[in-house]
Amino acid sequence: MRIQQPLLLLWIGCLFFLLNSCNKGRDTALSPSQENAISFIDDDGKAVSLDEKRRRIISLYSAHTENLFAIGAGNSLIGGHTTCTWPPEAASFAVYDYNGDPEYIIAAEPDLVLIRPFIRRRSPGYIAEIEKAGILVVSLYPENFEDFDGYIKKLALLTGTEEEAEQQLILFHQNLDQTSVITGIIAEKQTLFFESTEAEIRTAAAGSLPALAIEIAGGLNIAGGAKSGTPGSSIAPFGAEKLLQYADKIDAYIIQQGSMNTGNGVALSARPGYHTIKAIQNNRVFYIDEKLISSPTFRYLTGVQELAQFLYPGEKFPF
Repeated sequence: MRIQQPLLLLWIGCLFFLLNSCNKGRDTALSPSQENAISFIDDDGKAVSLDEKRRRIISLYSAHTENLFAIGAGNSLIGGHTTCTWPPEAASFAVYDYNGDPEYIIAAEPDLVLIRPFIRRRSPGYIAEIEKAGILVVSLYPENFEDFDGYIKKLALLTGTEEEAEQQLILFHQNLDQTSVITGIIAEKQTLFFESTEAEIRTAAAGSLPALAIEIAGGLNIAGGAKSGTPGSSIAPFGAEKLLQYADKIDAYIIQQGSMNTGNGVALSARPGYHTIKAIQNNRVFYIDEKLISSPTFRYLTGVQELAQFLYPGEKFPF
């Protein structure tokens, strides 16, 4: 029996529709968007589960801002904290302050606000108001160098820039390793003291980013075993009295400058007993931006390289 052509076409169309509907059902079940392709626990212990990347981000921590630009996600930012000054493009963003009124952020309608655990502890009411408005808040912060890659990969997941992030991480570690190899074969190592804060003459805590930078740069840290008095802090007590015991052994005196160490304008040589420190006598004092050496960003590499060049000016570094 022959089926008339119109009826045949109608029958084929219905069959195609039914099969396509079934396939769509299977595709939906397996779709990354339905399986929440963005899924992790943030550093405040909060589960993050999303089906698409974020496109309107406000960053309340300068390191987040820097790193988003570094992995090619700068165009997803619509605002930042008052401390977000790098890269220069960040200067054009609207500015927000977690010590201010959360309504400014709520009115901007971001689809993500990035913070770090310190901010939630410092301004819990501010963050609670933003979350109450239905805005996603994600808290990220790598407590040590080993956590840096995981932190960057979470930023990449949130912004859909996984490939660029992976490339940047590879280059970052390759350059750090190369620096370590070069400084590792230098026979006469420079002994140094790293001043984290002038107040109480505190130094870099063991395992902190500055302590690791000193190691990679080939320095011998007289305060290498200093322990922080506060869990998670990168700063450890040391004191002027203890420091001066090593006065004749300190080849270089390194001072980080920034919000953690603003100083009081008193020259090093004017501090009691500091005229006895060999580095000060020989004018071997180096000031370094704390954002280069104490902040978890890709510019940490720049900080390490600047430190290595200061310690060993006669060496030929490939950077």
